[in-house]
Amino acid sequence: MLPGIVLTLVSEPSFKTIIEPFRIHSVEPMRMTTRAEREEKLAKAAYNLFALHSDDVLIDLLTDSGTGAMSTEQWAALQRGNEAYAGAPSWFRFRDAVHDLFPFTHLLPTHQGRAAEKILFTVVGGPGQVIPNNTHFDTTRANIEFTGAEAVDLVIPEGKEPASRHPFKGNMDVAALRSLLETRSADVPLVLMTITNNSGGGQPVSLANLREVRAVCEEFGKPLFLDACRFAENAWFIKTREEGYADTPVADIVREIAALADGMTMSAKKDPLGNIGGWLALNDDELAVQCRNLGILTEGFPTYGGLAGRDLEALAVGVHEAIDEDYLRYRIQSTSYLGEALEAAGVPVVVPFGGHAIFLDARALLSHLGPLDYPGQALACALYVEGGVRSCEIGQVMFGLGADGVEREAPMDLVRLAIPRRTYTQSHIDYVIEVVTRVHARRDSISGMTITSQPPQLRHFTATFAPIS
Repeated sequence: MLPGIVLTLVSEPSFKTIIEPFRIHSVEPMRMTTRAEREEKLAKAAYNLFALHSDDVLIDLLTDSGTGAMSTEQWAALQRGNEAYAGAPSWFRFRDAVHDLFPFTHLLPTHQGRAAEKILFTVVGGPGQVIPNNTHFDTTRANIEFTGAEAVDLVIPEGKEPASRHPFKGNMDVAALRSLLETRSADVPLVLMTITNNSGGGQPVSLANLREVRAVCEEFGKPLFLDACRFAENAWFIKTREEGYADTPVADIVREIAALADGMTMSAKKDPLGNIGGWLALNDDELAVQCRNLGILTEGFPTYGGLAGRDLEALAVGVHEAIDEDYLRYRIQSTSYLGEALEAAGVPVVVPFGGHAIFLDARALLSHLGPLDYPGQALACALYVEGGVRSCEIGQVMFGLGADGVEREAPMDLVRLAIPRRTYTQSHIDYVIEVVTRVHARRDSISGMTITSQPPQLRHFTATFAPIS
């Protein structure tokens, strides 16, 4: 530095506009429909939004699972896909990319997350067994209950209150976990933590809570597993909400999360930015042998696990693109943009806003309907009729039917607006805001729903409905 010269550091100016940290490389046309057409399509689908043809959906917020756009680097990586049955180079690139963030001893690829759940809980579950979690999501609960085991939710009380602004509403109730283990330790093969907590509104789990849960697990000799499909978003919330992590790189936060666990299931269709794929990872050698053998039976050889080599290549790239901080900043801010606009318009939403979705509080929005009028399903259908927006009920339909076939009141009735990664622009979200606020304005005219047919498990996928006259 020259004598007498003083450098003044000027911080980067902040802008109100949220821009996508990418350019659009190719486009997919969307078909516009009329209200009359949507009413007809919904009736033919028996008022189940899963039964709609996707061409009849304008903005598809049914799920963020496998619906995102891959990057140019991922598309380029597809060309490296090696389809050798065993030991392909694609497997080793995938393995190394996962191990960089999640260095568990054993890694078993699967075709998606529920396959990893099926393998794990087939081995450790069974009648009399109990699997505690902050909150199980639908396929997790179903895979546990299918074995005869019991899925128990132990989220903190704030996690059941849509209006509570606790920064980590996905946290597990540590006292409740301790109480369960004190009374039924012999029945608990492992403890599970879902990050972020999808069923509770996409709410994150803090590292402090993970450490407390880990300590209780060690005290009772129980392994801690992660359902980690939204690990990057959870890590970003830790960085921005938890004291002491503002200057910690997201990748290091992810590694700290992994270090507290003994294993994980992963749907790579979420944060790892894949259109298909998942994995089961764990440290226990004996458990790994059992899971690997079952995986060979159901998924394929352990170095491909139901995936093509090109899929493994895309995931090897996506797992690291997911922790890019410019991308995560955009991802979380653009989701909040939707939530803030709806909240400002008086629409009841779950707060604080999650990372992958905004959750409408259907029970509050349609307060004239009772839980057994299925307000979440009624609201989701109204959003489709109003503007062709497809969403997902997460409430009485999804969680009200117990493994014993008895209907019980679900803790909340939510409608999830899940935002696919790198897919929609801000104008699409502005349109969604307009649709939701229009429905909110005519909320008193929305009638409830009744179920006309249903399967015994995961009924929300295939049940049929009819409006209550």
